[in-house]
Amino acid sequence: MPFIETSDATRLFYKDWGSGRPVVFLHGWPLDADMWEYQQPAVTQAGFRTIAYDRRGFGRSDQPWTGYDYDTFADDLKAVLDGLDLRDATLVGFSMGGGEIARYLSRHGGARVSRVVLVSAVTPMLARTPDHPDGIDPGVFEGMIAGLEKDRPNFLANFAKTFFGVGMFSSPASTELIAWTGNLAMLASPKATVDCVRAFGWTDFRRDLAAFRVPTLVIHGDADQTVPFEVSGKAAAAAIPGAQLVVYEGAPHAVPFTHKDRLNADLLAFLRA
Repeated sequence: MPFIETSDATRLFYKDWGSGRPVVFLHGWPLDADMWEYQQPAVTQAGFRTIAYDRRGFGRSDQPWTGYDYDTFADDLKAVLDGLDLRDATLVGFSMGGGEIARYLSRHGGARVSRVVLVSAVTPMLARTPDHPDGIDPGVFEGMIAGLEKDRPNFLANFAKTFFGVGMFSSPASTELIAWTGNLAMLASPKATVDCVRAFGWTDFRRDLAAFRVPTLVIHGDADQTVPFEVSGKAAAAAIPGAQLVVYEGAPHAVPFTHKDRLNADLLAFLRA
């Protein structure tokens, strides 16, 4: 299997398909690169080179004890871009992957990047603080950590219902698809799974958004109960100069699965513009 080695010798598994202008996919919590089941093949078939990698601690990448913070994640992204010598790349970040993009652009000056797509992303900040009164009650994240530490499989099974927007009498995803994503989640290190809740829950990306100097597409569902639209997608689009905001009405957090055809069409239109 192909790996990129980071500055602290952590090996990151990646999939590198096709040829043409590169598109790098950054996955969400608590999944891995395989979550791009519908996007990576479609974008590759459309004539682009696509790269999707497993974040440290997740999937097939190494599982070190430390390094689950956004400065390190941004450095890991740099290792992938540099190691594969990618140029004129588009970064596509889902959920916590959007934070990696924001920190990379500010920490490393946006080198090698020409476009950005934020999908259901955690930017600009989730937790409520005195200077961020519209955020989410920090107790939500503390509860997530407690649930993971008590019974990780049970917590993730219940989390998936919110993630996919499963209702009492309806579901936008099959039972098999939900079970498969649960299997992906359980491949992750329990330490990484917990530490990443702290990272995406409390990291403040508001200053990072000022570093966006490339065309940016923000896609978010207005029924997202995991990363609420008002706190994230709407606020991020307002803070990023010239950002294009596309709202998926009635969509939950998991738009790469529940709205895969529309997302693929929007990604390709943005890539070809």
